[in-house]
Amino acid sequence: MATLFEMNALSASYGTNIILQDVSFRVMENDFIGVIGPNGGGKTTLLRVILGLLKPLNGTLVFNSDLIDNKSIGYLPQISTGDVNYPVTVTDIVLSGLMIRKGIITRMSSSDRQKADIVMDELGLSEMKNSPMNELSGGQMQRVFLGRAIIGDPRLLLLDEPGNFVDTTFENDFYEKLRELNKRMAILMVSHDVGTISAHIKSFACVNRTLHYHPSHEITNDDLLAYGCPIQLITHGVVPHTVLKMH
Repeated sequence: MATLFEMNALSASYGTNIILQDVSFRVMENDFIGVIGPNGGGKTTLLRVILGLLKPLNGTLVFNSDLIDNKSIGYLPQISTGDVNYPVTVTDIVLSGLMIRKGIITRMSSSDRQKADIVMDELGLSEMKNSPMNELSGGQMQRVFLGRAIIGDPRLLLLDEPGNFVDTTFENDFYEKLRELNKRMAILMVSHDVGTISAHIKSFACVNRTLHYHPSHEITNDDLLAYGCPIQLITHGVVPHTVLKMH
């Protein structure tokens, strides 16, 4: 299994404020890693470094040759209803995912539009392909932005808090879509909902300035404490509940 990228002793900062320090981390083909940690711990900063939006302060970030220009990385940022208050359709948004490859001023070809149709069909968006974005539900919008992220057939998909904007009726379907996508791309998903994502991911990366990798989808509050990740593990069921250690 090939390595997609590897960080070695990498640090990153905003001005004099160091957010990530001495991070060593590797992502392999078909990994599905949940990135967890407290607010301000550096999760989104980690994604920004991978995307080339923030230059490391020191250390190295080495990509597989297929990812060297970042064009084989799909990205689904945090979104809100304020991101869709403009007159564009579902198809427009999905097609915009090709602009990083083709350039903003390049006219989309018929093959591009066929590709968009295939992606929209895969994500259950075909019936709303001509609908304005501001008429969609939260779960539908999330599918559209996921379509934009994957239309270029990325080797690596980065997701920043995708569950924040998914309605409960679509949540299970959304994670099932990710499971299918993971058969052809690695996924790195930032989330606060440890209990939910543990049923879908393969391993965890706990980020709180430093990074600790946990090579399993099962994680306990004791693990989180040992990794310096001060978040609570919530178990979901008929009644969501916090798992407490013996006391």
